[in-house]
Amino acid sequence: MLPLGIRMEYTPTIGLEIHVELKTRTKMFCASLNDPDEKRPNTNICPICMGHPGTLPVANEEAIRKVVLAGMSLGCTIDPETFFERKNYFYPDLPKGYQITQYQRPFCKDGILTISDAEGKSKTIRIERIHLEEDVGRSYHSADGSDTLLDFNRAGVPLMELVTKPDFTSAEEVVAFAEELRLILRYAGVSDADMEKGQMRVEVNISMAPSDAPGTGTKVEVKNINSINAAGRAAVYEMERQANVLRSGERVIQETRGWDEMQGLTVSQRIKEGAADYRYFPEPDLPPIVLTPEWLADVQIRVPELPAERRARFAKEYALPEHDIEVMTINRSLGDYFEHVASELGSFEKLSHLDRPSVEHVPRLYKLASNYLMTELARHLDATGLAISQCPISPEHFADAIVRVFHGEVSSSGAQALIAGMFVSRTSPEDVIREKDLAQVSDSSTLLEIVQKVLAENEKAVADYRAGKEAPLKFLVGKVMAASKGKANPQVAQELILKALQ
Repeated sequence: MLPLGIRMEYTPTIGLEIHVELKTRTKMFCASLNDPDEKRPNTNICPICMGHPGTLPVANEEAIRKVVLAGMSLGCTIDPETFFERKNYFYPDLPKGYQITQYQRPFCKDGILTISDAEGKSKTIRIERIHLEEDVGRSYHSADGSDTLLDFNRAGVPLMELVTKPDFTSAEEVVAFAEELRLILRYAGVSDADMEKGQMRVEVNISMAPSDAPGTGTKVEVKNINSINAAGRAAVYEMERQANVLRSGERVIQETRGWDEMQGLTVSQRIKEGAADYRYFPEPDLPPIVLTPEWLADVQIRVPELPAERRARFAKEYALPEHDIEVMTINRSLGDYFEHVASELGSFEKLSHLDRPSVEHVPRLYKLASNYLMTELARHLDATGLAISQCPISPEHFADAIVRVFHGEVSSSGAQALIAGMFVSRTSPEDVIREKDLAQVSDSSTLLEIVQKVLAENEKAVADYRAGKEAPLKFLVGKVMAASKGKANPQVAQELILKALQ
């Protein structure tokens, strides 16, 4: 968050450029593997991605499909006739001496993404373009700066570049956009978007101008940002830096700056190039790309239910609170597991030993399932390092357990032991309840004898309750629970105590 003084004096204008490595088997223009986990340097390379003379690139159709899928998921207009271009510049990790990219005719343009701030207010961010290009290699610099090593495994990997309009006015909006975009890309299977592996890289373009002056200030691009939270911190720092430059009467210069995570500041890297410096021209070794209506229709049906749609549906179908919905939206597999459980909770014919709850009870069942899923089950998964897809408890057995807890067959403390037992044994709730003797006693005739004994042994608490005090009631319920070794249904026990006292 910017200091109040800066927010009143200066107006920030922020846009994002986000590079995302696409999830394909091979690279953009050759058959070399696209393997972000490859640890051996310069292994996944070939004469084509290394730019050797006499080689010809061939466009990766799967990469084109995925960038179009991303565009459709973000409401973009898709250009059915486009082409690749050469972007000319020299850098040691660019083996060709140029990059095959798009400039004049991107695959996707004019999209939108709606975000929510911390207060739940919505804001729509416009997406100017999404184009497809090839990634560059990696440079590794020695600590003393005397040596640089190059790894070209990443060179030629399909890279999607998304450029927003300058619609952001705060670091919080930058973070919210990047998080939602990453989620959408993962839902669509476009990319794993793992920033630690360099699969998603956020660059922040920022300008500051006096609040009482028309127009925007001089744009500065901030690179080398390795996490979404770092993007927010970099934006805050750069806004403060530019504001201080303007306050001192100096001029902000257009440049590219890098984010230094250790020091928490941006450092100048180079003066920003313009489009003319790159000398774009159509790629002579690749034909124009024509996307047929049939091909586009095939991609359109691959657009999944997106995060915003899932949030709305979970709220409508399951009446879950916002926190639960967000957890199950961010963790898509967890949400899928919950939906299997919820499906079972709607079909109690399978649980013939229990009464079917009435319609108004169903939301309570869903919430109960959500609670135990995000606490007890998640705890066991974390402890064992298992993903929800590897969960030893089937959704059917988990739903069965939830119904038994809902009906009081198992107490809340017994429910923890029940889930733990099911997780280890992979057996049904019925088997675990029987094996661990977890059944809660709800039979009035069985509990009445215990209640009468507790009342007889605690005459002072009985007298205090009859004198109008409320605390003794909880005390007496606790005594019944202790006498029953925790097996008594506390609601039934309280009802029997009240009846006896009256």
